Order: sequence, then structure tokens, then C-alpha cells
Amino acid sequence: MAEATKKKAPRPGSGQARPTKAAKTAPKATPAKKDGIQRLRIRVRAYEYKILDVSVKQIMDTALRYDAQVVGPIPLPTEIKKYTVNRSSFIYKNAREQFEMRVHKRLIDIVNPSAKIIESLTNLSLPSGVTIDVKIM
Repeated sequence: MAEATKKKAPRPGSGQARPTKAAKTAPKATPAKKDGIQRLRIRVRAYEYKILDVSVKQIMDTALRYDAQVVGPIPLPTEIKKYTVNRSSFIYKNAREQFEMRVHKRLIDIVNPSAKIIESLTNLSLPSGVTIDVKIM
């Protein structure tokens, strides 16, 4: 009978409050921010891939001239925009033409860029038709 009146001890961890979801999914600092590493992310876009490759090579040569650590060029997916146009406006409605524009993209990362590298990249003259987006991360 002594055993029937005796209460069972709770299992460890069963009666304790559980951590909330917000505590589990707290954002973690990236290792790049922790170590103080900066990146110069360059996205290069052009309609013609040959001009794009020439300008990417020019950017890479400029960065490597100043002993920078370069990651890339990484080819990004080609953006294809398709347009369908009527050949005739009245009776031949089923006759249509299709046109497309292809935008080729490349990504280059320069790790820990110095002031000389940034200055030389801003003074770089690239062919027309090439757009560059530069971000410091």
C-alpha cells in the first residue's frame, strides 16, 4: 500500500517550459561579418556574350594586378524576354512573329578590396552595352 500512495517523480525536461520558435530561429551572424571580411560584388550584364566576356576579363585583370582575391566569374542564368507580334493587322491574324532578347549575366566577387582596387575599377572604361552593378557586402 505504501507504493500506491507514493508519487512518481517527473521525468527530467517533461515539466519544463519549451523554448519558443523565435528563440530557435534567431538570426545568426554570418562568418564574413564576424571576421570583418568585406566583399565587392560586381554583377555584369550585356546583350552579347562576347562583349560581356571581354569586359569581365578586363575587370579580372585589373583586380589581379593589385593582388586581390577574386571569386568568379560565375555565369548566372540568361534572362530571355520573348515578344510575339502580329505580322498583319487584319485578315492574317494567325501569322505572327516572335522576337526575343537575351540578357547574359556574370557575377564577380572581390574579397577584401583595397582603395587602389576600387579606384582602378571606377576608372575602367568598358564597351557600350555593358551594365555594371557594384555592391559592398
